[in-house]
Amino acid sequence: MKFRRHTVVQEDTGIDLAPMLDFVMNLLIFFIIAAAFVHESGIRVNRPAAKTAKPEDKGSIFVAVSATNEVWIDRQRVDIRRLRAEIERMRRDRPKAAVVVQADRDARAGLMVEVMDQARLAGVADVAISATPQ
Repeated sequence: MKFRRHTVVQEDTGIDLAPMLDFVMNLLIFFIIAAAFVHESGIRVNRPAAKTAKPEDKGSIFVAVSATNEVWIDRQRVDIRRLRAEIERMRRDRPKAAVVVQADRDARAGLMVEVMDQARLAGVADVAISATPQ
């Protein structure tokens, strides 16, 4: 009688990292794309405080008015006469976006009104003023 030996083939018992790498790559792509849609005004302003201030949850176009009465949009200083065209350009990418005016508390109120007026002339119905919650 002939005996046959059965050899057991050992399988690789390691952890398959492919699904985790796919997940990490998807997260990376998501954050890269999401970062492309964030447009900040470009400067820091000392916003006034308000008890009724609430966070804006939808994608917005931020326009900043500095204490030295400079207007900034998309990290660039803009003349008030060019502001309407810049807002119209940014609204082509995001037609439903609101405009948020981030005015410094020492900025001229008349300039803030001009910024709001230029935003409305650009076709934006939803214009808000940014404030710090108390």
